Amino acid sequence: MIRVAKRIKKNKEVLVALQEGKYWEGKLAQVIVRGKKALDETCGEIGRILAETLMVMDREELSGEDYQPKSQELQKWGFQEGSVYIGQQKIKVSHPRLRQKGKEIPVRLYERLKRPEEFSEEMLANALRGLSGKKYKETVKELGGGFGISASSISNRFVEASSAKLKEFLERDLSAFKAFAIFIDTIHRGGVAFTIALGIETKGKKQALGLWEGATENTEVAKSLLSDMESRRLKLSKEIIFVTDGGGGIIRALKDWFGKELLHQRCTIHKDRNIQRHLPKKYRREAHRRFRNAINLKAYDDAKQALENLAQWLAEINESSAKSLQEAQEELLTLHRLKVPELLRKTLHSTNSIESMFSTVRHCEKNIKRYRSSGMSQRWLASVLLYAESNFRTVKGYNEIPWVIQRIRVEQKSALTKNKDINQTAEMELAGV
Repeated sequence: MIRVAKRIKKNKEVLVALQEGKYWEGKLAQVIVRGKKALDETCGEIGRILAETLMVMDREELSGEDYQPKSQELQKWGFQEGSVYIGQQKIKVSHPRLRQKGKEIPVRLYERLKRPEEFSEEMLANALRGLSGKKYKETVKELGGGFGISASSISNRFVEASSAKLKEFLERDLSAFKAFAIFIDTIHRGGVAFTIALGIETKGKKQALGLWEGATENTEVAKSLLSDMESRRLKLSKEIIFVTDGGGGIIRALKDWFGKELLHQRCTIHKDRNIQRHLPKKYRREAHRRFRNAINLKAYDDAKQALENLAQWLAEINESSAKSLQEAQEELLTLHRLKVPELLRKTLHSTNSIESMFSTVRHCEKNIKRYRSSGMSQRWLASVLLYAESNFRTVKGYNEIPWVIQRIRVEQKSALTKNKDINQTAEMELAGV
């Protein structure tokens, strides 16, 4: 106990010396001679001293200074060896103790600094930036008295932190998210297909909404994803614009869910590529030029006519290419029909937004050589999706979203009125009127 008290006293002396500049005189020579290693050791020593001193100050704030107690019931109870997390290292410290009526009273700062979950968060963040878990120990600074950085402890911390991220992602409430558009696509990892939804809310903010694991991209997996989002109170209204790359399973699920009122925009980039794959190489450049010119036209009627002309030209070269265009023609022009402003249309005409998020997934998981289980795959994927959200930007042209929503409502109301008129006419004909 006397030894610990002397160390705490020395810590205070070092802090005073730091303030006066005397401490650095001896350390400067060491750093000049030994270089970065000496500098890291100095930083580690200062970190330990600072942590121990702040914990003593925290105790004194509760109990009062020596010989000036704030309460007779609170008693200082010496020091005890323990450990805290500083920077990227777990270090040994002597933490102060406090008792009240014979019961231990936790020192707030010590309780906070010894939390492993915050350290696990930091390690996970480094992993998501591309640092391999096997090389983690090589990259951390070995602070004075540091310990606990082993392969097994690193693995346990990764599992702990990523499990918390998965729980957060799968259980978070989506009731406050007012969806304007939703991108749905599938990413394949470790032989497994994950169907994922990325949403744009009415104020232009993006958020990863859900994931669902399946053997392949199919209708049932997509429906399960929609059900999962709805169970977490996301309102899936018929005013939402859905953007996909043309995968049959996802489209069938959306049509089963919303029926004829589905607002579906096919990715123009994927359709452009699909058309070109059917053609001999000498025609691909011209097909691309004609397709982009048609899509870039602002008016729906002009774009539709240009696509019909393109289909006629393609039919003379390759009938399959023409059919590929015709089967998706109306879905390629959903944004044109809704008169979505040009700046906002640039975000919604393709699946680039969700593909960009998938690029982040691949980058963050580049050091994973093998997915050991479904649980591991889901933990890492959820962690990366939440990490990617921190870098999302508000979509360009977001201030036009309310106008587009109003336009959708007008169109749907008009279509409803038209259908009623058709039904009334049919009923009259059947009645012989």
